[in-house]
Amino acid sequence: MRRVPVPARPHRLALFCGALALVASCGGRGQAQQVPLPGAPRGVTAEAGSATSVHVMWNAVASGRGIDGYEVYRGPTKVKDVPGDEHMVDVTRLRPSTAYTFTVRARDADGRLGPPSEKVRATTPAAAAADRSAPSAPGALRGRAVGSRAVQLSWSPSKDDLRVVSYDIHQGDTKIHSVGGNQTAAVVTGLRPGTRYTFTVRARDAADNRSPAGTAVRLTTPGTDDGRGTAPAGFRATSHRDKGDGAYYIDLSWVPPRADGRVTEYQVHLDGKPATSVVFGGDEPLEKATYSFYAGEEAGVRHRVRLRARLPDGTWGGFSEERTVITGAAAR
Repeated sequence: MRRVPVPARPHRLALFCGALALVASCGGRGQAQQVPLPGAPRGVTAEAGSATSVHVMWNAVASGRGIDGYEVYRGPTKVKDVPGDEHMVDVTRLRPSTAYTFTVRARDADGRLGPPSEKVRATTPAAAAADRSAPSAPGALRGRAVGSRAVQLSWSPSKDDLRVVSYDIHQGDTKIHSVGGNQTAAVVTGLRPGTRYTFTVRARDAADNRSPAGTAVRLTTPGTDDGRGTAPAGFRATSHRDKGDGAYYIDLSWVPPRADGRVTEYQVHLDGKPATSVVFGGDEPLEKATYSFYAGEEAGVRHRVRLRARLPDGTWGGFSEERTVITGAAAR
């Protein structure tokens, strides 16, 4: 788990204890547990973008030390380094009519590599000799919201003198997805409720000629973004005194919010200010999460505590209910 210092005695060992996927408490003076390696990236896909390129995508990985970047491999060979806040890449300079296997590994802030993802395969199409004609723009782009955090898009196929190999989907000016040339629909997830988005689609052929963007579609996800639907539920806070160092700790438990994607990071606020970040590496808790942090050596100190989750679209959700906890006493 990754943490920032808690205001109360931040130099104590307790903030560096734990770091397992689920932490209930830190125990023992001078006993720091090793932060686990990043997990293997999930949801990896590979789709030929042209006769010489393949588009590789994956889901973000959480890590106790933070993710510094991703390494993309073609077979045993590393071919791309990708920044930690990006989760897709075009692998270029490939051979036409060739089958390739790709894997992805996450690298944390300490430079440690996690295990490789599952292998995914893609085959580049045959090259087209002297093809300088771009496909026509995709037509009749349509879309609808699928719940408050996803949209479904569909469009009419582009025309090309040979064939369309792939379609690139853009959200605003940013390419966010790619599908095969035989597909004319896609689902975009990780969006926010009550938010207006603009999408366009462009076609590519085997020679990597790109069409103009088709007509844009503007969609607004339903609901309101007041955060109430994204707040952790069942939030509880108690305190205990550690027998090893005699200090007091605040113990938290909560039910993670339901979201269209993985929720792996939380921010704890103590007495109205951010106190620490909690990042679950490996398998994030789905039904119940727990966490414990150092609160000083004095009994009878009153604290207010609450927390919120970082949602799959990278924004913060709503705060949980605020709890009052007194060191050496149960929560109220």
